Amino acid sequence: MQPESVRRMLRWAGSVWALIGAMALGPAFPSRSAAADLREELKQLPFKIVFESYQDDNFELMMVNADGSQPVNLTKTPKITELYPHVSPDGKKVSFVVDGDEGGKKVRNVWTMNLDGSGRTLVAGNAREPCWNPAGTAVVYLKGESDKFTLTDFATRGIYCFDPATGVHKQHPNAGIHHLYNICCTPDGKWYVATVHAGMDYSHAILAIEAEGKKVFDLHIPGCRPDVSPDGKKIAWGADDYTLRVGDLDFSGPEPKVINQRDAVKSEQPAGKGEPRMELYHVDWSPDGKYLAFSRGPKAKRLGPAPEMVGVVAEGWNLCVADASATNRWVALTTDGKANKEPDWAPAAKKP
Repeated sequence: MQPESVRRMLRWAGSVWALIGAMALGPAFPSRSAAADLREELKQLPFKIVFESYQDDNFELMMVNADGSQPVNLTKTPKITELYPHVSPDGKKVSFVVDGDEGGKKVRNVWTMNLDGSGRTLVAGNAREPCWNPAGTAVVYLKGESDKFTLTDFATRGIYCFDPATGVHKQHPNAGIHHLYNICCTPDGKWYVATVHAGMDYSHAILAIEAEGKKVFDLHIPGCRPDVSPDGKKIAWGADDYTLRVGDLDFSGPEPKVINQRDAVKSEQPAGKGEPRMELYHVDWSPDGKYLAFSRGPKAKRLGPAPEMVGVVAEGWNLCVADASATNRWVALTTDGKANKEPDWAPAAKKP
């Protein structure tokens, strides 16, 4: 538990960063009228957004409407740290990780639950960064590189797929895969897309990996944390700490590639002296492919793990949504700065 003085400082920091963000009008921040117009659009969407948030000295999984209204705490576990939510394609379940203690050792494990928070089920121990296969019948996850806990996101070795119906864990045929993070699947189930850092003979790259084969291709785009659009035709990613980029994902040739790149959101250097330049991370496509959810916040003014990493308390970070077809047309959905990160869209519930 943190002392009351630290808690007060975090609450104050969140309020300050929210105020700075609201005042920072200009190229990197939409006008109030543009933000209001976008929020009205989002109000009409039937989708939800699930994300991690540091609530009362603990990470919980929260859910809001597409416009940020009606926040709900899905986990309500003050002594359990839940992180990195990914919603199943049918919108009924969510995969996530839990940082807990087992036998005096800190561990990160992959779990699933129903979207209402019930039916919690352990998927894999010493595992991280899960997502769902396109059919929603299996959980894809990355195994921890060692038994020693670390916040380092790329400390992984191997891709695994868990089938809840059979209880079987299947390892990817390419046993040389290591140091991946932020894995996602293409809608046809043929490819994984992920970032690699200091592994597989790459210093840093965004890769396309055959789901059922051993081929690996460098997409030759800068940055990290990619996400593939629901139709499989586009990709969004963080080109650097301050730029979210979109491009066309082309699998028609002998090697996959990304073409027609453009900036979707770009954070410029504030004009005011001493104001922070906001970082942009964790981009995620909406189910209709028209919007991008993302996290926005200041770089930490301290040594240690970067604020964008899973499990790091990122003071002043908030959840935002952008128009995927425009540049810098976006709106903040949260303003409390409570480390609101890793958004994932939940599709509209299907009628029985």
